[in-house]
Amino acid sequence: MKEAPILDIAAFEIFAEGLDHAEGLAFDSERNLWAGGELGQIYRIDSNASVSEVARLGGFCLGLTFSSKQDLFICNSGLGALQQVDRSGRLLSSLDRVADRKLLTPNFSVFDSEGNLYFSDSGTWGVKNGCIYRLRASGRTEYFAGPFAFPNGLALNADETSLYIAQSLQDNVLRLPILSDGSAGQPEVYAEGLARVPDGLAFDASGNLYVTCYATHNLYRVSPQREAAVLAFDPLGTMLACPTNVAFGPADSDVLYVANLARWHICRVHVGERGQKLANQ
Repeated sequence: MKEAPILDIAAFEIFAEGLDHAEGLAFDSERNLWAGGELGQIYRIDSNASVSEVARLGGFCLGLTFSSKQDLFICNSGLGALQQVDRSGRLLSSLDRVADRKLLTPNFSVFDSEGNLYFSDSGTWGVKNGCIYRLRASGRTEYFAGPFAFPNGLALNADETSLYIAQSLQDNVLRLPILSDGSAGQPEVYAEGLARVPDGLAFDASGNLYVTCYATHNLYRVSPQREAAVLAFDPLGTMLACPTNVAFGPADSDVLYVANLARWHICRVHVGERGQKLANQ
C-alpha cells in the first residue's frame, strides 16, 4: 500500500462552517448539499455555502440519502430509526424495527435504480452484531445480510451487482454480491489495512472507491484493481478531522465533499475524477 499521500492537505478548502459536528452528506436535485448534526439537525447548504437548519429531529443524524422523489432518508442513530422527511423538513415516516429486530445503530443508506434502499445497522460497538437491511420500493423491509463488525458506510458499484460495506472494526471494506434473484451472496474482503476505522464510501466514475478513516484523519482511494493508496492525510486533524461521510457533487463534478465529525465544517477537494452518478440523481 502506498503510504505517501497523493494530495497535499493544502489542496483542501473549507466549504461551509458552523455545523454541529456534521455527519451525513447528500446532494439534492437543485445542487444543494444536505448534512446531519449531532442533535438531530438537518442542514441545507446552498452553492454559496449558506447554511440553513431545515429541521431538528432529535437523536443524532448520520447517513443521509435522497430518493428519486427528493425525499430525504436519515439514519438517526440517536433515535434508533430510519426516518424520512420532505424537503421542508416535515417528518413523513420513522422506522425503528424490521420484523422482530429492533434497530440499534442505523448508520448509512444507499438507493438502487429500482428504488430499493439498503441501510446499515452498525449494531453494538465492539460486538459483531451489525447487519444490512433493505427497504423495498414496495415499502416492505427485510433483513439482507450479516453479521458484520460495525458495518458503516455503503456504496453500490455502477452496475449494482455488489454492495460495498465499510467494516469499521476490521479496518476493511467488504464486497457483498447482490445475486440475480436479489439475495445476498458471500461477502469478501475488497480492501484491507485501511487504518483506522473506515467510515464513509463513495465511488468515482472510473470505479475508484474513496474511503474515509475516522480515527486517523485519512482518506484512501482504492483502485478497481483493489490497490489502496492514501489520497490525503491531515497530521494535525484540523482540515480532515475525524472524517466520516463523503459525497461527490453536484452531479458530474470531480469535487469530493467531506464531513468532519470532530469539528464544525465540511471541506472539499478536486480529485480529478467525476463522481459516479447515483441511482437517485
